[in-house]
Amino acid sequence: MTINPFVIAHRTAKITVLFIMLSVSHFAFAQDPIETGFFNNKAIYGYDTVAYFTSNKAVKGDGAFTTQWRGADWFFSSQAHLDLFKNEPEKYAPQYGGYCAYAMATGDFVGIDEDAFVIDNGKLYLNYSASVQQKWLANKAQYIEQADAQYLMQYPASK
Repeated sequence: MTINPFVIAHRTAKITVLFIMLSVSHFAFAQDPIETGFFNNKAIYGYDTVAYFTSNKAVKGDGAFTTQWRGADWFFSSQAHLDLFKNEPEKYAPQYGGYCAYAMATGDFVGIDEDAFVIDNGKLYLNYSASVQQKWLANKAQYIEQADAQYLMQYPASK
């Protein structure tokens, strides 16, 4: 029995293409450093990150006051908030790119409920839900330490 060299070359090419596709798909599904959801590029789903600090509540941003930062679109409720963010984005941006702080402690990238937030030591932490936030608050210091390490492993240049 003879093996046709064309068949071997064809199979090798198919395997090579499959390997390349699988390798590239890892990057296609890698998490963004800023949580924007699936269908748009809005950081914190379009909520004003500065308002968490100034109003102590979630406030929907306005399309008239936007900027790009770290590859995401950031929305603000006023020009004043936009200006504050542009001057000090690291001060106002949520920790872990806006992903759930509780989930990040285990290295998971989970979206958030914009109303489930805490400002601790001048940093904004968001959580998936109010019930998840209660779990996070019960051991906040440990979860922050774990989440800091996990996020830094994923995005070493982010801190």
